[in-house]
Amino acid sequence: MHSTRTGIIFGALGIALVLLFILDVCKGGTEWLWPFGAMSEIDGRILHDIRLPKAVTAILAGAGLSVTGLIMQTLFRNPLAGPYTLGVSSGASLGVALLTMLGAFSIQLSAISLPIAACIGATLVLLLVLAVSKRVKSNVSLLIVGIMFGAIAGALVTLLQQFANPDALKLFIVWTMGSLSSVGWTDMQLLVPILMAGTVFVLLSLKPLNGLLLGEDYARGLGIHIGRTRLFIVLATGLLAGGITAFCGPIAFIGVAVPHIARGIFKTSNHRVTIPASALIGACLLLVCDVICSLFVHPLPIMTVSALFGAPVIIWIIMKNK
Repeated sequence: MHSTRTGIIFGALGIALVLLFILDVCKGGTEWLWPFGAMSEIDGRILHDIRLPKAVTAILAGAGLSVTGLIMQTLFRNPLAGPYTLGVSSGASLGVALLTMLGAFSIQLSAISLPIAACIGATLVLLLVLAVSKRVKSNVSLLIVGIMFGAIAGALVTLLQQFANPDALKLFIVWTMGSLSSVGWTDMQLLVPILMAGTVFVLLSLKPLNGLLLGEDYARGLGIHIGRTRLFIVLATGLLAGGITAFCGPIAFIGVAVPHIARGIFKTSNHRVTIPASALIGACLLLVCDVICSLFVHPLPIMTVSALFGAPVIIWIIMKNK
């Protein structure tokens, strides 16, 4: 009976994903495009070069951030842990800030410059966290270290902003608002392999994650190697959250809120269910956010709309747990 219910819900989510994808592709700005009929050459290019990659990016980003939030909450046994807990977003922001504000525009910025800078910043923070994780046995200590690295990176970004020229500051602020439309098919050639590598580490952690639900001592009793599991989870977080942030900018709240929605809908904490459930719900939710963004003549930043969805869920979690 339970498996039947789970299958029905997964089927409904799959249908919702397809319908939301079509809606997101059709709706953009004030103009509707119907991809199944005849259209002009210009509309065809808009559909293929802008709307399709934007909708695909929404699916990839929503799924990746939601799965990352889920595994981080399991690792730290903290309902408010998320993709950016270990400072990956702050590292990416620092990379972009250094590129745009340190002698900005003395070099010619290409379309791929900001994602590369963000990737480098996120990777450096990830390497620091990995180095610390080998010396620190407690997950709580690792959590605190990650937050401190994020705080340091954030402080450096603030320092750079104090001395930045207005053009550089504007470019950086626009990046921090988050955007799905900045990712094209060329960017996908780099983004997709990064996300696939992160997904491999998530799958390698699948069984250990279920063991961690009952605590580290119980997991050790099952023969789970805690250090290796933590390494896989940190690598998955760095690749998934770091890659998405590099290309889309920070997208808040999705990664924290969606795992709770998935557990609530499916009535289970089993990661064999909650990982694909979080991926599907996160993809659907970010598609909804993108559709809402496109309802306005001047599209809203994705960060704004995702916060309106995610923040109430987080407030509800805090009130529920008192």
